[in-house]
Amino acid sequence: MIAALCAALALTACGKAGERVRFDGNYYPAKLSQSGERREDFVVTVSDAAQGINGAREAGRFEGTTYCVETYGDSSINWQPGYGPEDGRALTGNGSLLLRGSCVIW
Repeated sequence: MIAALCAALALTACGKAGERVRFDGNYYPAKLSQSGERREDFVVTVSDAAQGINGAREAGRFEGTTYCVETYGDSSINWQPGYGPEDGRALTGNGSLLLRGSCVIW
């Protein structure tokens, strides 16, 4: 799984400027923000989850992995129970998926 995400990261770097990464054929706008005072803690909000929950989960995982790789050089993430991509239960009233995690730093 991690290798696939790293390959996706590498391929997106080779793409044309402005191209969007799609999951299950759909574009899911995702935004990552820091959660609390620790830089490694983050929240990912994935919009348009109604297009397909699996694609939304992967878009959130991709956003978190990108952040951790760019910030700490490692793709390892500890997802908060109930807020990880496998759970995908944290849907907001506006149809966004919330994921919470922490980059694993050495």
